[in-house]
Amino acid sequence: MAKYLLLKHYRGAPASVNDVTMDQWTPDEISAHLQYMNDFAARLEQTGEFVDSQALAPEGTFVRYDGEGRPPVTDGPFAETKDLIAGWMVIDVDSHERALELAGELSAAPGAGGKPIHEWLELRPFLAASPTVTECPHR
Repeated sequence: MAKYLLLKHYRGAPASVNDVTMDQWTPDEISAHLQYMNDFAARLEQTGEFVDSQALAPEGTFVRYDGEGRPPVTDGPFAETKDLIAGWMVIDVDSHERALELAGELSAAPGAGGKPIHEWLELRPFLAASPTVTECPHR
């Protein structure tokens, strides 16, 4: 099994086919979109492929260490950044092909007019641990 992160972007990804931003959707369209996401996650829970998912608020702050005994440096929020992440889902699947299949299916969540968004999702594998190096027993 391999874990993958499916990232949903507010902005920054190529335009989707149904490119109407969520702030222009009706309450029913938002509800249908969220229901699709919940149903998708529930189905993956049944197959053991679901790990976690969260939606994120559009606001955020960059934080940086500024030296011993000093408060962290902050800047932001950067609500206009083109790389703002809307949310994520973590899946644990048998193959990269399965991860692609699920990302494609999630991309079809309904949006404006109840039509599939066909949004671009960023699919990123988790970094695997480096193999453990052991001493050769013949030394």
